Amino acid sequence: MTTVAPADTFRIGGDLPVHRLGYGAMQLPGPGVWGEPADHDGAVRVVRAAVEQGVDFIDTADSYGPLVSEQIIAEALHPYPEGLVIGTKAGLVRTGPGEWVSVGRPAYLKQQVELSLRHLKLDRIDLIQLHRIDPEVPLADQLGAFKELQEQGKVRHIGVSEVSVEELKAARGIVDVVSVQNLYNLTNRQSQDVLDYATAENIAFIPWFPIATGDLAAPDSPVADIARELGATPSQVALAWLLQKSPVVLPIPGTKSVEHLTENLGASAVTLSAEDMARLDALA
Repeated sequence: MTTVAPADTFRIGGDLPVHRLGYGAMQLPGPGVWGEPADHDGAVRVVRAAVEQGVDFIDTADSYGPLVSEQIIAEALHPYPEGLVIGTKAGLVRTGPGEWVSVGRPAYLKQQVELSLRHLKLDRIDLIQLHRIDPEVPLADQLGAFKELQEQGKVRHIGVSEVSVEELKAARGIVDVVSVQNLYNLTNRQSQDVLDYATAENIAFIPWFPIATGDLAAPDSPVADIARELGATPSQVALAWLLQKSPVVLPIPGTKSVEHLTENLGASAVTLSAEDMARLDALA
């Protein structure tokens, strides 16, 4: 059963073709992205369902749990199907539920990548992303740690997260940056300049929090009006808007529910007219 559009692909780093609608694994752990999920078997089920429904790009991080998200992905899918791309991240330390602290010391980043390799049961990570730039450590040292692992064959591609255009340009001066992951959705477009730059440079742009849960689903929102007209759901419209915004956008909606997963992936079948896009653009 495939619900993602087979033709709608993007090549991460020029050599990893993925369907543009992926799955974000941040919601797999317990509350506050901390500890085991209440329904462990359910979490395993939703990851398997994502791949069964055509997802071939999964985004996670060592800090989700911590470790829990990566371990669930491996439990659900290892040995991995051919063509599945898993992106993970390092650079945020967890001091408790809902708490995130950036640590970019090279020895720490290398250690975390080694742990991710172990927890994901991989010999090489397709995409490692610097989860946040640590202001206390030179950027060249942080990305240099990933570059060393890349030279050792443990990392294929390198990305960055929550950066400005200036930071993205600086990062590209240090390593070949193939992806950027910033907060971006229908109602929050403060990263529009980063998306414009990524589009021009053909860099994958992975918007996190792509549906801005709640805000867009209200029955009286303009999104709901358009959704009704199209026979779609508000979240499908929000994701379709992202997919049509730029060919480099790879939305990664996350969920613990197979039903919501199927609904989200149905967004690839929703086509918005120029008028629909204009009405949605006006929401920001």
